[in-house]
Amino acid sequence: MLLPYHTDSSLEAGTDEAGRGCLAGPVYAAAVILPRNFSHPFLRDSKKLTVIQRDELFEFIKMEAISYAIKPVTHKQIDKINILNASILAMHKSLKALDPQPEYILVDGNRFKPYKKIPYECVIKGDDKYFSIAAASVLAKVSRDRYMTRMAKKYPYYSWNTNMGYPTRAHRSGIENHGASPIHRKSFKLLANMGYADQMALFKK
Repeated sequence: MLLPYHTDSSLEAGTDEAGRGCLAGPVYAAAVILPRNFSHPFLRDSKKLTVIQRDELFEFIKMEAISYAIKPVTHKQIDKINILNASILAMHKSLKALDPQPEYILVDGNRFKPYKKIPYECVIKGDDKYFSIAAASVLAKVSRDRYMTRMAKKYPYYSWNTNMGYPTRAHRSGIENHGASPIHRKSFKLLANMGYADQMALFKK
């Protein structure tokens, strides 16, 4: 069973991102403040849940949360500031949208930048330790997966409806045969053993 809170009395927000390792599309982050008595029997790291479980939790979390927010940072911004900074920016945008604002922040992973001087704790595999981080993980992943499923209809060559933009064989085969889409990340290596000039040529196919 995951832990409900890290501190004894502070109003805590958990935050997490989805899509950091993808070749295309935005990175999404969510921030969630849950009641202290919150519990759910199968809420955990969103990657370990089925699609049906995530969809059910998505609605449950939104209904039960004291406050939640989900924010993307675009592929263009990722290329400008790098994926780590973009992930943290998406978390900050999500935290900024919370009302009330948290008094303490739990962050999944080991990298973060201070937000409004609010105390925070980075937690490795936090989405398998705290309900609030797990909830943020679900909100971010479901939102991003739904976006990539919509984009799969617009750009059908890359099997995004199944790989959600991650570097699978089918995804890379689509890039090799049809070039890159407008939402591919130029700062990521799209195909193995390819130099910068050749990669840029993929965007002109």
